[in-house]
Amino acid sequence: MSPFGRSRRGAPKSSSDVPVKRVDRPAAAPGPDRYDPLESVPPGMQVAGAWSWRILVVLGVLAAIGFLIIQLRLLIIPLMVAVVLSALLVPFKNFLVRHRWPKGLAVAAAEVGTLVVVAGLIFLVVTQVTSGFDDLRSQTLNSYNDLKAFLAQSPLQVSEDDFNDYVAQIWGVIQQDGQALITGAAAVGSSIGHVLAGVLLTLFSTLFILIDGERIWRWIVHVFPRRARAATDGAGRAGWATLQNFVKVQILVASIDAVGIGVGAAILQVPLAIPVAVLVFLGSFIPIIGAVLTGAVAVFIALVYNGWVIALIMLGVVLLVQQIEGHVLQPLIMGTAVKVHPLAVVLAVAGGSMVAGIAGAFFAVPLVATLNVMVKYVAGGAWRATADERALIPPKDPLTDV
Repeated sequence: MSPFGRSRRGAPKSSSDVPVKRVDRPAAAPGPDRYDPLESVPPGMQVAGAWSWRILVVLGVLAAIGFLIIQLRLLIIPLMVAVVLSALLVPFKNFLVRHRWPKGLAVAAAEVGTLVVVAGLIFLVVTQVTSGFDDLRSQTLNSYNDLKAFLAQSPLQVSEDDFNDYVAQIWGVIQQDGQALITGAAAVGSSIGHVLAGVLLTLFSTLFILIDGERIWRWIVHVFPRRARAATDGAGRAGWATLQNFVKVQILVASIDAVGIGVGAAILQVPLAIPVAVLVFLGSFIPIIGAVLTGAVAVFIALVYNGWVIALIMLGVVLLVQQIEGHVLQPLIMGTAVKVHPLAVVLAVAGGSMVAGIAGAFFAVPLVATLNVMVKYVAGGAWRATADERALIPPKDPLTDV
């Protein structure tokens, strides 16, 4: 027994022997001196601010890219023309190779064949226009004088001075509205030297894309980080397929327009029907704007040579062909090929013409269509299945498209 009258086992433990359980007290609420700025900003404003600075960064990058393109336009525009031509010629070259043509001979046939076709069209137009230029000029002057006499004798009583003022005003409006096109044409080549340099650069770029396009594309893919190569490769190939479809369909649409308007002009016995058809074919590659301008040329020639009645019939033919293109060919053929809404086509052509003139109007639709497919491919995530490096870069095959 313990000296204190209890056994040691039953004795109460001292306060020092009892373990003390620590209780974590909640942190004190921020006092009046502590201020969190995020608490006073609504969540919607926080999200808007986060999006805003990111959008500004993207716009800044796009502005920098646009500035570089403008500064290097004498290089960029011929290169883009070469890419569009290659989208047409690569399948033709591959077709010849599949039929046991040597690769060099197939490339030469595609390149030289294109030059022969373009040179033949230009020669045809130049010879036709040159042979009838004097007659066209005299007929234009006669029609101009007849119009002034008709307005002077009409109830409107338009004098020659008033007529000249109206013509000057109309010409001023045309110059003001067409300043973007004129600027763009001057930007492509402000001198004969620039034009020749651009043509040579286009031919050489097309030649090397036909010869070694697959290797060039592999090099471009390897410029990107390793984790982004699968998405870059897949998006680029999807965009290339869309560009090929666009070029093929655009040639078909342009041919239909040219045949329709050319045959109509020939039936109405409008002079220069063949040059008008070629002009319509070339102008159809610029959506909306090209069709309007080339159709106006056909109506003008009919008015000068054949009078008001034939000009009105020619106008009806042009409108009919354009309506068929706009309501049948574009939605069914072009819409399926490029998957771009007609409103986007109109806005793209208008914006491209304002920014880069004729070149901008020409490249607007294929650029928008290609970017649309590439963005959809990256956003869809199908490229994740080919993230493996071996599956990413296939072995070199001379029959593979660029």
